[in-house]
Amino acid sequence: MTESGFGSWGLGPNIVNAIDGMGWSTPTDIQLEALPVALKGHDVIGQARTGSGKTAAFGIPIIERCEPGSGLQSLILCPTRELAVQVSEEINSLQGGKGLSIQTVYGGTDIEKQARRLDEGVDIIAGTPGRVIDMTKRGHIDLQNISWFCLDEADRMLDMGFFPDVIWIVEKMTSREQTLLFSATFPQEVLDASEEFTNDPVHVMSDELEVEVPEIDQFAIKVGRMNKIWALGRIISRMAEEDQALIFTNTKRMVEMLGDRMGRNGLDPSALHGDMPQNKRERILADFREGRSRILVATDVAARGLDVDGITHVVNYDLPDDPESYVHRIGRTGRMGRKGEAWSFVSSGEVGQLEKIANTWNLEIPIVEVPELTKGFRELNKFREDWDDLSDKFGMVTIRLSIERGETTKLGLANWILKEAKIPEVAIGEISLGDAESTVEVHLKKAPYVIDVLKTRKFDGRDLKPNVVA
Repeated sequence: MTESGFGSWGLGPNIVNAIDGMGWSTPTDIQLEALPVALKGHDVIGQARTGSGKTAAFGIPIIERCEPGSGLQSLILCPTRELAVQVSEEINSLQGGKGLSIQTVYGGTDIEKQARRLDEGVDIIAGTPGRVIDMTKRGHIDLQNISWFCLDEADRMLDMGFFPDVIWIVEKMTSREQTLLFSATFPQEVLDASEEFTNDPVHVMSDELEVEVPEIDQFAIKVGRMNKIWALGRIISRMAEEDQALIFTNTKRMVEMLGDRMGRNGLDPSALHGDMPQNKRERILADFREGRSRILVATDVAARGLDVDGITHVVNYDLPDDPESYVHRIGRTGRMGRKGEAWSFVSSGEVGQLEKIANTWNLEIPIVEVPELTKGFRELNKFREDWDDLSDKFGMVTIRLSIERGETTKLGLANWILKEAKIPEVAIGEISLGDAESTVEVHLKKAPYVIDVLKTRKFDGRDLKPNVVA
């Protein structure tokens, strides 16, 4: 152990030996910034990207202060069961031989067994708000004597979904001496909420946030719903044998549909969503973590708390609903400085959402062509003409016509199309007359029909030869 970093903070021998055994020689940025402040007892608001070592940044001060067999002294709240398990495991590793009893408390497991473990005595709890409240009301958790409180993924814990539960818990911790909040993002509304239960907190930030995910190559593919599986197959064909992919969808139904579709094509992916029994979820995660499964299809339940170093590819099969979720998703790859790739499928109507994500985090997410299929692989799905894919963000498809400026007017061409195709006027968009050809925008819901009509009708005795501009 060197005299700088971990060796300069006067940590107890159990922690020092554990850190040595884990092979940690140099603290990460967030550990360098947060640990000295937290060890002095200050409240801390720590901001660092996922995978930067923030669990140790709050875990080491908690371990340092807690004493075995002294009752419940610390509570760490997490938004998901998976993250609570991960935090518990890492803190257990960091304590070395100190002998602290660390328990996870979350829903979806045998409540009586969990109660018995709590009644046997516990020093530190890592849990989710709902089950912590339930166990408190049942008398198995006494919040009054807790001294050290931590919110992991604080941005999520203080949003409108969890905030009332967090406040209920905080108000019961009347002996609280220190509060630690850690997250990759701290929107202003979260900082405002944190003022209710922090005392003159010290704000620390990892330098890595200047470039949010420096080792991850990020790409977007403009693709309609029908061709997403086709594009996904191209990406998977580029993976090396030892690579692992995490594919995110927004709904459990899509997880099941995509997993089934890929399975019928011989890929045998695992599937994970929040409605699965906890023991099944843990088994799936263990297989993925150990490399027995190469592809995992999941909802955002896996975006936080899934710590798998081997993930090389993250695919947003469905673009997430908010910029924060995007960061947490792609943070599953490129961990601890490793290389990784993040791909996002974007429909025409989602280009604005992609731009919002990029602007929020100052990221470059170029829209690129679908990769070529690697030699020796077969397509996961055939390409199909998809009008969503061919339209712009307003849903308009551009159709090229073999008619020149001077042969008609914009109004004349528009009126002729409206008359022949019998479509509403709002279905026609911009018309551009050129020297050799012209273009007209038609809404995607009417475009196939309009093209068929234009192929069979003559405009002033001539064929318009309509074709779609990709």
